[in-house]
Amino acid sequence: MSFLPITANDLPNGPSSASSGSQSPALPAIWAGIVPGIVLVAMITSVAYSARNLSGLTLFSPMILAVVAGMVYSNVLGMPAHAKAGIAFSQRRLLRFAIVLLGFQLTLGQVAGIGLGGVGIVAATLGATFFFTVTFGRLIGVDAKLAQLIAAGTSICGASAIVATNIVTDARDEDVTYAVAAITLFGTIAMLGFPLLAPLFGLDQHAFGLWAGASIHEVAQVIGAGFQNGTFAGETATVAKLTRVAMLAPMVVALGLMARRGSADASTAKPPMPWFVVAFVAVVALNSLVAIPGQIHSAIALAAQVMLTMGLAAMGLQADISQLRSRGLRPLMLAFSAFLFIACFGLVLVKLV
Repeated sequence: MSFLPITANDLPNGPSSASSGSQSPALPAIWAGIVPGIVLVAMITSVAYSARNLSGLTLFSPMILAVVAGMVYSNVLGMPAHAKAGIAFSQRRLLRFAIVLLGFQLTLGQVAGIGLGGVGIVAATLGATFFFTVTFGRLIGVDAKLAQLIAAGTSICGASAIVATNIVTDARDEDVTYAVAAITLFGTIAMLGFPLLAPLFGLDQHAFGLWAGASIHEVAQVIGAGFQNGTFAGETATVAKLTRVAMLAPMVVALGLMARRGSADASTAKPPMPWFVVAFVAVVALNSLVAIPGQIHSAIALAAQVMLTMGLAAMGLQADISQLRSRGLRPLMLAFSAFLFIACFGLVLVKLV
């Protein structure tokens, strides 16, 4: 990972130059400060993967369990000061690299497989849901940054979209944790409820797969719901969902442009094209042109999931429950409204096309 440079500025409370002539700390010294936090994050991640095997927790992905485990650890035992640098590294660098690796789960051929109509349903549902959530959040008084995180998590791809969106929105860690928790709650409801509603709405496997893929929050939740109604439904749902994941890149670019335009000093605003977005698109293109062996493909997918889990564990470690309570019920109402909107809007489009 030599293309992910690490500087003292990336570390919280890191050493700064006392004068223009002072030298930055040596790379081994920086790594020595990072290691304790990475070890703690790895331990939380291991707990999350182990807990998933317990009865009653199999429905939840390791990423979600890692957030919860991290929150419990930090709010019960406290945050070790010597671990802060490594936790920050996991939350920033590992998460961005993991999002890049998600590009190996998608090819342009897969997108074409659901047809132009299917891509249109996915794109329209995503755009309408994002606009509705941000607008409704403004009407009920939810903080704009938190509303954008909930909108991204609902309309695109759950926790991964929340993390990617936060790189340009720069919301508080507590907002990220709140958004992840809300998206997990309603995504789980969708995963369990959608298969039961398919016969009621007269959806065949193709139609149900499109609806699930265009409307359910997390990739794992889409897969869980899709295959409950048959193999073809599961495959269609997975491709539709991954098409939504691919739309993460243009959405982040758009948010970056909005942040830059709304900044008082456009020259100091965040760049509208984060490096990981470019890398994500490049990886999708590579995966479309080059046949990657199945074993390597599986290893990359596992690495991406582990790094995403570590990043979300780091977020949980930095979440203050008292700050989450201070947000009140309005953000939860916003997440619920977004959940209802995307389910209904997606269903209407599937029935019409």
